Amino acid sequence: MTINELYTEIGGDYEQAVRVMRMDKLIDKHIRKLPQNGVADRLIEAGKTMDPTELFEAAHAMKGVCANLGLVRLSEMASDIAEEYRPGKTRKLSDSEVSGKLADLEELYRKTAEGIKKYEES
Repeated sequence: MTINELYTEIGGDYEQAVRVMRMDKLIDKHIRKLPQNGVADRLIEAGKTMDPTELFEAAHAMKGVCANLGLVRLSEMASDIAEEYRPGKTRKLSDSEVSGKLADLEELYRKTAEGIKKYEES
């Protein structure tokens, strides 16, 4: 499987990743690190406690990492959560709605991590 095929499989935007990282070697290096870097785990854990500060920080970090890697949908999902908890803003969603968004994010992340694992094994 090529890096481009990986992006097709996981629904990422390979062209965006190229615009940010400039070369396949860097994309390959960083996409392989995603499942181990803990950014998604931190956000999922924050969702268990519903700590507003931790939810904002974890979601903001995940948004940036995923945007740089061209994982647009994951980045957008994390951004929605970050904006919900941005300091100084009034919340619009209930805790159960946020939990639903986190569950959707976790599922998409799991599928992405599985695709990356398949890519590494090929």
